[in-house]
Amino acid sequence: MFDQGPHTVLRRDGVCLILKTPEREMPQVEYWGRDFGVDAEESALAALDAMTLKDTPPNKPDASWRPSLLPQGAEAWAGRPGLEAHRGCAPVFVRWTSVSSRTVDDGNGIAITAEDAVNHVRLELMLAIQSGGLVTVDRRVANTDADAAEPLTVNWLDATLPVPRRVDTLTQFTGRWPLEKQPSTTAMPVGSITRDCRRGKTGHDSPWMFILTDGAPRWSQGEVWACHLAWSGNQTYRLDNLPAHEPVLGAGELLGPGEIRLAIGETYEAPTVCFSYSDGGLDGMAARFHDWLRAAPGRVDPAAKPRPFTLNTWEAVYFDHDEATLMRLADRAAAVGVERFVLDDGWFHLRRDDSKGLGDWVVDPAVWPNGLDGLAGHVHGLGMEFGLWFEPEMVNLDSDLYREHPDWVLAAPEAVPYREDISYRNQYVLDLANPDAYAHVHGQMAELIGRLGVDYIKWDHNREVTEPVHDGRYGLHEQTEACYRLFDQLRAEFPGLEIESCSSGGARTDAGILLHADRIWGSDSNDPRDRVDIQRWTELIVPPEMIGAHVGPSPAHSTGRATDLSYRAAISLEGCSGFEWNILECPDEQVEQLRSFVALYKELRGLLHTGRVMHADMRDPSLRARGVANADRTHAVWVVASVDNLRDALVDRLHVGGLDPERVYRVRQRREIGESKWGWITPQWLTAARGEDGFTVSGRLLEQVGLQLPNLWPMQAIVLEFEAE
Repeated sequence: MFDQGPHTVLRRDGVCLILKTPEREMPQVEYWGRDFGVDAEESALAALDAMTLKDTPPNKPDASWRPSLLPQGAEAWAGRPGLEAHRGCAPVFVRWTSVSSRTVDDGNGIAITAEDAVNHVRLELMLAIQSGGLVTVDRRVANTDADAAEPLTVNWLDATLPVPRRVDTLTQFTGRWPLEKQPSTTAMPVGSITRDCRRGKTGHDSPWMFILTDGAPRWSQGEVWACHLAWSGNQTYRLDNLPAHEPVLGAGELLGPGEIRLAIGETYEAPTVCFSYSDGGLDGMAARFHDWLRAAPGRVDPAAKPRPFTLNTWEAVYFDHDEATLMRLADRAAAVGVERFVLDDGWFHLRRDDSKGLGDWVVDPAVWPNGLDGLAGHVHGLGMEFGLWFEPEMVNLDSDLYREHPDWVLAAPEAVPYREDISYRNQYVLDLANPDAYAHVHGQMAELIGRLGVDYIKWDHNREVTEPVHDGRYGLHEQTEACYRLFDQLRAEFPGLEIESCSSGGARTDAGILLHADRIWGSDSNDPRDRVDIQRWTELIVPPEMIGAHVGPSPAHSTGRATDLSYRAAISLEGCSGFEWNILECPDEQVEQLRSFVALYKELRGLLHTGRVMHADMRDPSLRARGVANADRTHAVWVVASVDNLRDALVDRLHVGGLDPERVYRVRQRREIGESKWGWITPQWLTAARGEDGFTVSGRLLEQVGLQLPNLWPMQAIVLEFEAE
């Protein structure tokens, strides 16, 4: 970093931001992109000014100029303002009477304080380039009016950055249960557009992120500018593509009516917005998110504690809990190498189906007459961690909790109990912003965690939050913060406790929840054909060791599609692996295959969960190729998978990335997961790779010439390992 008069330049890990900081005005971003080594001399930056747009609006509002970091109508900005607020019925249009900025974070960030002495508003904005090159923007707005009769109501407070005019393509996402993270790539829309999520959580059909590119996005090549909101409540993503300005990309919390009303001295802190630039395609963009999340405070380092292979009991027994059966399941799990045994839904009071019991986090004596102590002790005695399912933010009307405290439901007053027909999976939301409700949930959870020695929580959130009224006001922001607080409190009270965030699968997967949780459940679909795509798009933000990716039975419960165990296992290797399956039903031959698969996962996870993720750009739309390489480029693993009939007789070549061109590598096909099937073409290299010793070839040839792939049948996969000699 260097600071030269009215300019501030931030540079870190291949990313550069140049800001113009005129006196008494909100700074403007002149450049965000590849670090090109800008000259530190003031004359060079003055020349940059002359080469680009004016830094303040001229008298003619239709002339081109650069919007500020918080664009406003007072700047003649005709797009969506960065801040919208009002007092009573009167709008508040901020005009900054003083603006100051200073470099922070060892020169990797800039802190800006802006005051509006007329409207009595103070803004604090922090922009920083994190280690790895991810840009984060944090904002706080305060009411400084000591004499105002009305509070300052904030409608929204966004974060934005400009992108080059040459950007012409927008990629965003939609989805459903259980088919999350479905991309939609279109031509760049014109005008000011927003995409909202009003589900009270990130949602199956979340925008997920906005990605801007020059042409269709590619995995390994091209420039990418992307935005993601690190928040687990309602969201707005925005794009302003106006004729007189460079496009502006951004996001912010979607606030409810009158949700943020600031009395004198009160402050609203908006969620962090993340911006990722890459000149190495989508993989380069994702790597910046991975670096940031892996370095987050409190993160479990997979190099220090490898991610355990997990068995979760949901698809094994559903609500049919029987102590003897689950003991035998734990025995079988330990015998094949499972390291974490998680008891899912069905263990607590009245819980024989999904209509009763939520909110009563006490063991059901009718099903567990001896409590869960015996199972937890048995699991621990087998050398496995013990995990337990909770849904702390929810309540059934048929529960002791609701009968005693119907006022603890987070809903419009007229909604309960008169509108039970739209209860969403027979459940309502518990108002965790209510201190008594929060204390109830925390107390019951903490008692069980402490007594049973619970090592892991699967934390579910199955209902959407549609009418969140707390204390007569819209209360989703407080509800989301209370959820985060409960995560943090439990982890602080029980060191070593890990928590997975599940939400009907992947309906609450975002960087916000991952600053409090240890992993997410990627989807309720364990169909590997769907999972291979759900996981690769989830990986745009979430590192693979934080994505639960289990092997389920065949056919899959979500699609009815039957697939080979080898295929299911190969796709599971792309995340944090496990079983979602009653493996007591497996014949002996399959049990041995499971044991071999678990051993392979344990052998490779040190690489798979710490390395750099890559995807090959394949010509055939039915091929997927994904790899992970370590930092010194001595070890890589690639999974090549088909999702349908391949289009051509001559299949793509795999150009293996992540290797050192000057080194020689031993190439092997790892067949512990079972045999793959393909058609009439078997390349010679693959025959050699199937041998115990594999074959050797240079990294240069592997990357530049590539490996001719076989004609994989539909839904088949091969696992390839590359080790430097």
